[in-house]
Amino acid sequence: MSAAETIMHLVDTLPTLRGRVQADAPLGPTTWFRAGGAAEVLARPTDTADLAAFLRALPHTVPVHVIGACSNLIIRDGGLRGVVIRLGRGFGTIAMERNGVVAGAAALDITVAEHAAAAGLAGIEFLSGIPGSIGGAVAMNAGAYGGDVASCLDWAEIVTRSGETVRLSSADLAFAYRHARLPAESVVVRARFRACPGLHAAIAARMAEIRANREASQPVRARTGGSTFRNPPHMKAWELIEAAGCRGLTHGAAQVSEKHCNFLINTGGATAADLEGLGEEVRRRVRAACGVDLEWEIHRIGIPAGKPEAVQ
Repeated sequence: MSAAETIMHLVDTLPTLRGRVQADAPLGPTTWFRAGGAAEVLARPTDTADLAAFLRALPHTVPVHVIGACSNLIIRDGGLRGVVIRLGRGFGTIAMERNGVVAGAAALDITVAEHAAAAGLAGIEFLSGIPGSIGGAVAMNAGAYGGDVASCLDWAEIVTRSGETVRLSSADLAFAYRHARLPAESVVVRARFRACPGLHAAIAARMAEIRANREASQPVRARTGGSTFRNPPHMKAWELIEAAGCRGLTHGAAQVSEKHCNFLINTGGATAADLEGLGEEVRRRVRAACGVDLEWEIHRIGIPAGKPEAVQ
């Protein structure tokens, strides 16, 4: 069976979805890197009930992947098998409460922070400095500028692979550095963050400070994916990368940012293999120069079109 026939067979066996279903859907243009392959099937459910019914009826032999804003993601050039779920407008609502914010998983982090600021709620300003959406922020315990999700999340609602809607507390999620304990192939659909009344001027000043720091230190206008590697205990990944002589290192159209060397950028036409191969070369050089094994913070999923090549 050809690849096209395999995809059409998969589409024909899918449960009914009120939302949209697209076969052989290009994903690269949706990622911040603007690189990568296609989904065999991209499903965009209308709401939580639609998502739950779809997953409940979907054969468990079909792999499920969940993507959000794709700001911290490399989708390999061979694409993703099975069904890729991306939440859309129906999962983007934001509601203010007296001492918190309830946000849908598709709401952008910065938008949630801005809504809270407008309502005079403090404590989640750090979200304004994190590219991405709330679902991804929960799944990876996103953090920056002195805050993280673990410090302010009350609960998150998920839909499990079997189609059950479950509310998990912060304790249930067992947050660790850039990690939350979520059931395999589950989908975060909503979350509540604690916040407290604050002075509008102070909240606005803190968000302006975060924005200025980010603009000054990161390649925010480039095709990038955020911090590439986790900070090892008591160390900064960028300092190790700098010490290994990797600032500005290139492979094809992929480059280690000159502005912040824990960022990879697509200077134009880079493949996912270029980006991943460059990252692996940075890891090799840091290991050789500093004796430290850097761990990827950017998620890399999918099938390689070929083995990532080492940089010469």
